[in-house]
Amino acid sequence: MALRHGGSMNYVLYAIPFFFLLIALELGADYWRGVRTYRLADAINSLSAGVLSQALGLLTKALGILVYAVAFEQLALFQLDANALWVWLLAFVFYDFCYYWNHRIGHERNVFWASHVVHHQSEEYNLSTALRQTSTGFLLSWIFYLPMAIAGVPPLVFLTVAALNLLYQFWVHTRHIPKLGWFEWIFVSPSNHRVHHAQNPVYMDRNYGGVFIVWDRLFGTFQEELDEEPVIFGVTTPLASWNPLWANLQFYVQLWRDAARAASWWDKLRIWFMPTGWRPADVAAQYPLAKPDLASFRKFEVPLGRGRQCYVALQFAVYVLGVTGLLMQAPQVSYAALMIGCAWVAYGLYAIGVWLENRPSATALEWLRLLLNAPLLAAALALGLLPAGLSVWPLLAGYSLLSAAGLALDPLSSHWFVFCN
Repeated sequence: MALRHGGSMNYVLYAIPFFFLLIALELGADYWRGVRTYRLADAINSLSAGVLSQALGLLTKALGILVYAVAFEQLALFQLDANALWVWLLAFVFYDFCYYWNHRIGHERNVFWASHVVHHQSEEYNLSTALRQTSTGFLLSWIFYLPMAIAGVPPLVFLTVAALNLLYQFWVHTRHIPKLGWFEWIFVSPSNHRVHHAQNPVYMDRNYGGVFIVWDRLFGTFQEELDEEPVIFGVTTPLASWNPLWANLQFYVQLWRDAARAASWWDKLRIWFMPTGWRPADVAAQYPLAKPDLASFRKFEVPLGRGRQCYVALQFAVYVLGVTGLLMQAPQVSYAALMIGCAWVAYGLYAIGVWLENRPSATALEWLRLLLNAPLLAAALALGLLPAGLSVWPLLAGYSLLSAAGLALDPLSSHWFVFCN
């Protein structure tokens, strides 16, 4: 059962409190230095993508784990000893080598970029950006780690070093740490990873390593952060949305539309595997994509009153707690229960995204979300998704009444402004 839901996921679960503690410390550093590296909507959008990725991963990551386990059992040239320290050290370096190529192809080919683009859509760069993860990586990323299975790295070792590699990458997503001298010749640092998240032409498609930057130096993809070229974060075709579902689908939809519009059947097929950004000539001419001029670049922003910001932050906190509980319960429950939980998460984060965009439908979607909580909770209890003995109905009643009171009041009124200050 643990393998089904992903043994490495516990490492991420245990790290969640530390993630938010470090984010709080980074916000304190912002205040102390008089800078602003966070915007509420952007941070919630990044965190929403991460929450969605963790929730849906309970249903999807089994594919990669299963393929790896089968390859290890059927194709391994050796059976390395999981109790030997050298095997763990080798696996840690080997994983990062495979990650480099996975990451590099994720930038260089359309269908792989469609998954990875989620991580780069934020126009800010802070620790919340590190948690902005794709929900569709399970489709193809497993391919790049099969050499580890063939070389005989046991599945448990593979899952553990994969989690450690991911956890290492968290701290490099900050603007508060400068260049680190000799360290940057070997390891990925905040400076050389800031380069990786840039949309400046001089920086694009560089610095792919997860832990070790030596792969980029060896294979010609390294670029140092330049004092004379301040980094502009984001992607050249902006997401322009706070919707985490759309963030995961945007580039797939663009590829599908371009394939459907192409006159040539060869173009319809090859567009998926062409270099990132390639489009059929007839489609590009008829449907050009607007790319902002970096000289006059402006970050995506939707005006949102202080009351609405306060309301959405409180609602998002509920989903963080809910998904944390979902991760804790996952090894003991059925797929049906996990699907109920994932549906609750996906709709809730969608509604939060609509709220952040200040769309006319936001309030109606919020009322619907609150009304759905009761039947979803009943289903979750029937399927054993929640711990036995937990008094959830009073909690739901209190939460629903508080949320309904917030919706009933004018979110932009002075009452909300005073409350949130």
